[in-house]
Amino acid sequence: MTPYQDYKSCIDACLACASACNHCASSCTKEEDVKMMAKCIRTDMECAAICYAAAQLMSLGSEKSKEICGLCAEICDQCADECEKHSHDHCRECAEACRKCADECRKMEGISRY
Repeated sequence: MTPYQDYKSCIDACLACASACNHCASSCTKEEDVKMMAKCIRTDMECAAICYAAAQLMSLGSEKSKEICGLCAEICDQCADECEKHSHDHCRECAEACRKCADECRKMEGISRY
């Protein structure tokens, strides 16, 4: 198996998470109190960026894949924690995608959550 095949489920989770984060950030800008959503938007954008980077490095078979996945898992957890503070559907969906991505990254990296 190639690194791409080994990492496929993690790559898919990262891409799904990035998409959910972008949707959440965009949707947050349409909420009534945008200032209240500022941290959520910022966290969504950071999470999407690291998820795209992790997916790209894994797709390339980078030797740094496991390291970036560790960082990706941390940022996904932070994003999920932030999104879970809000009752919007887009935040709930984003938090779910972030948790799944963090779990996949940890499986790939071989570390535990705590």
